[in-house]
Amino acid sequence: MKKKIAALGLCAAMTAGMMAGCSSSSAPAGNTDSGNAAPAQTEASGGEEAASEDLEGTLVFAIWDNNLMDYIDSNDMVGKFQEKYPNAEIEVEKIKDDSEYWNAMKMRASANQLPDVMFNKPFTLSRFQDYLLDLSDLEATKNNELAAGYALNGKILGVPMTAGYEYVFYWKDMFQEAGVEVPTTWEEFEAAAQTLQDYYGKDNPDFMAIALGAKDEWPDYPYMEFMPALQGGNGQNWNDMAKEDAPFAEGTDIRTAYEKVYDLFTMDVFGKDPLGMGNDQVTALFAQKQAAILALGDWGLQNIQNGTDDYSQLGTFYLPVRDSASDPFRVIVQGDSFMGVTTHSKNPELAKAFVEWFYSEDWYPGYINYVSSASSMTNFPKEKDPILAEADALQPDMEMVMYDGGGDDFQAIQNEIAFDYKKLGAQMFTDGFDLNAELNTLNEKWAAARTKLGIQ
Repeated sequence: MKKKIAALGLCAAMTAGMMAGCSSSSAPAGNTDSGNAAPAQTEASGGEEAASEDLEGTLVFAIWDNNLMDYIDSNDMVGKFQEKYPNAEIEVEKIKDDSEYWNAMKMRASANQLPDVMFNKPFTLSRFQDYLLDLSDLEATKNNELAAGYALNGKILGVPMTAGYEYVFYWKDMFQEAGVEVPTTWEEFEAAAQTLQDYYGKDNPDFMAIALGAKDEWPDYPYMEFMPALQGGNGQNWNDMAKEDAPFAEGTDIRTAYEKVYDLFTMDVFGKDPLGMGNDQVTALFAQKQAAILALGDWGLQNIQNGTDDYSQLGTFYLPVRDSASDPFRVIVQGDSFMGVTTHSKNPELAKAFVEWFYSEDWYPGYINYVSSASSMTNFPKEKDPILAEADALQPDMEMVMYDGGGDDFQAIQNEIAFDYKKLGAQMFTDGFDLNAELNTLNEKWAAARTKLGIQ
């Protein structure tokens, strides 16, 4: 038995991917039918052991996630898998970051040298769909609450490792002192921000009702990226836009959402200089109660807690995009790190068995409790941190919107016209910015790009 763990940058990854005679390759793959679920699912225990003994070979498992790599190292993933599959060898290939990962996978796909098991994001599943096997029959897939929502052409090409939610963090004691209740509509959200700014800003000129960090641009993503999907309850919003010549026209979800964002961003509730501070700075200020509201993902909780000695008054609610209390209250949820088996794998049954094992009681519960993200597995639920659970308690009838970050057509148009919704959000804070003119211009560029790129 061998245990191999390699930490590779892009060059090393490319070398390994291109070498002839590799025992296995890496990248996404798609339509080869390699049989049913992994043999580890046979009914009798004796049969299961025999199947485990029969499966042999080497797998390359390519990742970029530092947290996962740390957990793999400290918990001997390879050794534990080999306890069940003694004739298996696993090479864990750690690539520097997701940018290098996608560059490597793209090149290795064209060279027919993808890894046996790889991860995808929602927006890369379509890019690699022809290189990924259908995992619909796996027990891991059936027990995953998000996988079916990302199926392409009836095929489930990856099993998401975690579920991600977005929150609005707030200080309950500050709300109470200012006489503000948790908002449940967009109008109430704007009114709450203005009341907080007026109440605390009168004595503190540096106070921010809402902390944002627009200097970094990306922190406006809860508004600029997710609100169009929340507006219409359509997690495929970006992909649908790629099929239209005028997606920013009056009455569209994205225009309506951006009009709401623009109203908020021009309300003077983000402090004296919203473009002068980045995310780390405003998060630190929020932790010290120099701001009352901060919108971030579940990953932001630890950063806030690390910045204060007392977070007993920290609470959460979901961003209320709806117009009235009678409208559905929509909440973004997205799968992350979709584990898939590639068509380039020389040992597809062993690779499927690895996926089954990864999401089994032998491995997944320990990992999901190691990270801050929510579980994606119905058979291994993870109790939310009490602070994050408050948002669920406030909206027991919320409607989940399964978010997709946009496929290749959307990204091709986006690149062609240099459409960056996060940069657009930052521009809303600049003097003289004209939202209507900008959206009309985007419509013209969008139609021209679709024609040039031949996107139907």
